[in-house]
Amino acid sequence: MPGFMIKKVLNILISVIVFIGGVFLIFSGISQYTGMQKTHHTLYRFCDSLSDGQCGYLNEEGDTIIPPGTYGLCLTDSFQTFGVVLDEETGFWAIDTEGNVLYEIFCFDNGPDYYSEGRFRIILDGKIGYADSTGRIVIEPRFEAAFPFENGKAKVAIQCETLTVGEFSRWVSDQWFYIGKDGKTVEAPFESKNHQ
Repeated sequence: MPGFMIKKVLNILISVIVFIGGVFLIFSGISQYTGMQKTHHTLYRFCDSLSDGQCGYLNEEGDTIIPPGTYGLCLTDSFQTFGVVLDEETGFWAIDTEGNVLYEIFCFDNGPDYYSEGRFRIILDGKIGYADSTGRIVIEPRFEAAFPFENGKAKVAIQCETLTVGEFSRWVSDQWFYIGKDGKTVEAPFESKNHQ
């Protein structure tokens, strides 16, 4: 079977699975299933087999909120606060239930940054900050370098250089310091030229 046929069949299977899961959630009562209060602001991913399997998002009434093909990939199956999408040219983005772009999500290891101690890294205006599991920005982006939280703190630098060798890069700064989950400094700056 040619590769394009396999992709088409997989996209159709994903669409059917997502549709059945969405119908189950709607009819079983989202508030009972997730422990959240049911709202009319939940979006569900769907893939359109007529448009080469491109995905978009529907609301609970079945109205298309984000048309198929708006983004290269829709990574979040369903969401009430924010979803993660991929624009193949510009990266990973957080969107709200109206389809508005909230911010860019830091790319780590070829995917969107992962949660670490309830935080993940975001990018706004070229600076790195942190958001929580609801997508709310909890530490305003102001760092040129920022690592995931570990043991209640994250290593950051206001200024740094990014050195790239082949497909790998590392941050270089002489002013690293640690912040707590509230964004306040917990350990004073220290000198360390290289990291990552």
